[in-house]
Amino acid sequence: MKLFNSMGPNPQVVRMFAAEKGLELKLEEVDLMAGENRQAAFIEKNPSGQLPCLELDNGDFLSEITVICEYLEELNPKNSLIGTTAEERAETRMWVRRVDLGICENLANGFRFSAGLQLFKDRMITLPDSAEGLMSIAQDRIKWLDGELGNKTFICGDRLTLADILLFCFINFGAGVGQPLNPDFKNVTAWFNRMSERPSAKA
Repeated sequence: MKLFNSMGPNPQVVRMFAAEKGLELKLEEVDLMAGENRQAAFIEKNPSGQLPCLELDNGDFLSEITVICEYLEELNPKNSLIGTTAEERAETRMWVRRVDLGICENLANGFRFSAGLQLFKDRMITLPDSAEGLMSIAQDRIKWLDGELGNKTFICGDRLTLADILLFCFINFGAGVGQPLNPDFKNVTAWFNRMSERPSAKA
């Protein structure tokens, strides 16, 4: 398998997920800044023009980070990051959806429509007037999560899951694009610091 990789939080999610599972993925870099992902050669692999994209051994291609991670999990069920029972898998997917829709999407679009506007304005529909509101929603959802997290080690209690990896990569990204983690969110801050110490955080 080969992972088409680039800068940004989405590819990092897959790299970190694979690292936690002890998997080595062959990487091929795609120049996001130069718009290589919008050229015909890449569009043939992933019509959405987004990264990452996983080339399978049979020559097929998968995109969308949740899909790629779940595929890797099914091939390599040991050290599960989704769950070993129906209940655990459902809990993980519930939290992945909450994190993705409530925090990641709003944080990312807040960046695309503000600090990243010059890069994205000719590649997608952008709504600059909505940037502040989207970033505010992301912060509000992190504040909500801070209360839900409490003293738990991970989002799903004592087990590391895709939800943790997804949130970590996007909060880490946000810190570099004008959306730092509010230190008043003490539970999320403590969780983030624990995640930062994991070797996979450098993947």
